Amino acid sequence: MVMPSCIRAGRRGGGAIRLAACVLLMLWVTPVQGQQAPNAALELVDPNVLRVCADPHNLPFSNEAGEGFENKIAALLASKLGRPVAYTYYPQVIGFYRNTLNAYRCDVVIGVALGDDLIKTTSPYYHTTYALIFKPGHDLDGLRSLTDPRLHEKRIGVIAGTPPATIMAENGLMARAKPYPLTVDTRVESPAQSMVQDVVADRIDVGVLWGPIAGYQARHLAEETGQRLETVPLVDEKGGHMDFRIAMGVRRSDEAWRQTLNQLIQDNRPEIDQILTEYGVPLLDAGTNPSSR
Repeated sequence: MVMPSCIRAGRRGGGAIRLAACVLLMLWVTPVQGQQAPNAALELVDPNVLRVCADPHNLPFSNEAGEGFENKIAALLASKLGRPVAYTYYPQVIGFYRNTLNAYRCDVVIGVALGDDLIKTTSPYYHTTYALIFKPGHDLDGLRSLTDPRLHEKRIGVIAGTPPATIMAENGLMARAKPYPLTVDTRVESPAQSMVQDVVADRIDVGVLWGPIAGYQARHLAEETGQRLETVPLVDEKGGHMDFRIAMGVRRSDEAWRQTLNQLIQDNRPEIDQILTEYGVPLLDAGTNPSSR
């Protein structure tokens, strides 16, 4: 935790009286607001602002124009806390947490995998899965799984190093597959968008994408061009971990702040679900079934 200079001075030998006065001053000038837990303000760099770290070019999740669903969820949480949102934007590449959250450039990352061991995570605020995306009318009606024998004759796009790639390899589907890179600088490259463009242009027959990206890309394409794509969440897949619960990330030391966010997630789940649905995110229930929420 970053300490004010008066506390650092107190620890160097300024005396217990000066240290106590400093703590009282901090409590007076930084009052707890909204649903802030009693000790959470001491964990935050600025308790009067919801400080978020996000990728600047990573729709449907976030961008600098505030158009992603993580931007919308951040705005919702900020409104409940009664404070503005301030962003630090940084590409989500290797070193993202080190250069953002753990460098005290923000206090939360809105979208992280539950249990990420580099940070501390909140309760999950949505549960989703990988999905297939393809053009209707290409002999793929009813496609539900990567084990479907029709796929042996198809060209399949997949993000390298993701769980679907493992299942494809196990089912002998990699010979005709087209891999797309997993880690890129989103300021200059979008593998998901490239994959969807390849589906539309018939350069591949099927794409396998993270569900929120597949749902958003299909909806965006339909709105922009009228071209319809089928999206099928891979909820029937066997032998692989395809679904994940997504949470928010804070520093390991910020337990009170994490509890505040957990309460916000619980209290505002219907509004969060509505935002996710508007972006085409395939939501799952506590199991692996499509959510009816």
